[in-house]
Amino acid sequence: MGPLRRSKNPVHMAVGWVKRQPPKIKAFLATITGILTLVFLRFVVHDHDNLFVAAEAIHALGIAVLIYKLTKEKTCAGLSLKSQELTAIFLGVRLYCSFVMEYDIHTVLDLATLATTLWVIYMIRFKLKSSYMEDLDNLPIYYVVIPCVVLALLIHPTTSHALVNKMLWAFCVYLEAVSVLPQLRVMQNTQVVEPFTAHYVFALGVVRFLSCAHWILQVFDTNGVLLTALGYGLWPPMVLLSEVVQTFILADFCYYYVKSVVGGQLVVRLPAGVV
Repeated sequence: MGPLRRSKNPVHMAVGWVKRQPPKIKAFLATITGILTLVFLRFVVHDHDNLFVAAEAIHALGIAVLIYKLTKEKTCAGLSLKSQELTAIFLGVRLYCSFVMEYDIHTVLDLATLATTLWVIYMIRFKLKSSYMEDLDNLPIYYVVIPCVVLALLIHPTTSHALVNKMLWAFCVYLEAVSVLPQLRVMQNTQVVEPFTAHYVFALGVVRFLSCAHWILQVFDTNGVLLTALGYGLWPPMVLLSEVVQTFILADFCYYYVKSVVGGQLVVRLPAGVV
C-alpha cells in the first residue's frame, strides 16, 4: 500500500508530470506560474512595500543558514568565494551611492549584509580554506564584472547627480543581477548540492522573486509613474530587466530544490546543463 499511496499523491503526480514535459513546456508552465503568483500577490498583499520587507527577512534567514554552515559544520564546501566577493563589491558600491544619493533604512540593512558577507569571505579564505572547492569555483570574475561596467557606462540614471555616481549606481544594479552566477557554476560542477548550501541559494531565489514582484506591482499600482520617477531613456526598463534576470537565473535551481524537497531528498541533484 505504501508505494501505491505515494503514486496517488497529487503533489508527486504533478511533479512527475512536469518532469516528463519537454523544456519549452516547462518554460511555459514556469511563466504561467509566475504570472499567477503575481496576480495572487496583487490582490492578497495590499501594501506591496511589504514584499520588499519580506524579501529582506528571507535574505536574513538565508544568511543565518550560511553562518550556521560555516560555524557549526566547519566547512565551506559547495560555496563560491567569487559570488561572495561579487556580492561584497556591489554592496560596497551601493552603500557609497546610498550615502551620497539617498540615505535610508536600506542603507543600514546593506551595511549589515556587507559585514556578514565580508565575514563569510574571511572564513572561506582563511579559516575553512581546506574545504574550499577552488577548482570548481572556476568562473572568472571579469566575465561578470566587465559587461556590467560597459552597461553602466552606456545606460545609467538620468538624475541630477554627478555622472560618476550615476554610473556606479547602474553598475551595482547590473552586478547584483548576475553576482550569483559563480555560485551556480559551482553547483553545476558538483551536480550534488548539500542541504545548507541549497537552503541558502533557494532563499536567494525567493528574495529575487519577491523583489521582482515588488517592482512590477509598484509599476502597475502607479500606472507607470514609477518608471518616470526612475528617469527616462533606457534606464527604467533596464532596472526592471535586471530584476527579472535575477529571478530567471535562479528559477531552474529553485525548481529542482522544490522537487527534491517534495521527493524527501536531503540533497539537490542537478542534471547537466541546468545552470
